[in-house]
Amino acid sequence: MIVIYQTPKDIESFEQHYFNVHIPLAKQLPGLIKYEINDGGIVSTMGHNDVFRIATLYFETMDSIKTAFASEIGQKCAADRKVLAPDNETVQIYLCDTKEV
Repeated sequence: MIVIYQTPKDIESFEQHYFNVHIPLAKQLPGLIKYEINDGGIVSTMGHNDVFRIATLYFETMDSIKTAFASEIGQKCAADRKVLAPDNETVQIYLCDTKEV
């Protein structure tokens, strides 16, 4: 699962909520293996300049992601994401299975 947030209007408020509320909540998702975020600035080789935060959440399978977000804690995470990015235009969320190549 990859979540890409655009630069929020109030960065300090976003960061406060993200680190103190959202991450601790998301770390309770059933089946979550690892949660990573960007460390520092993001450079786009394609000229995008509105990306502020990228989070990558690892699960075993696509079904694991679906199960996690169908749970009570998953529903809380989905609702809390709307606090961080109330407008769906300011966040992109991608779910996919991966394979090592």
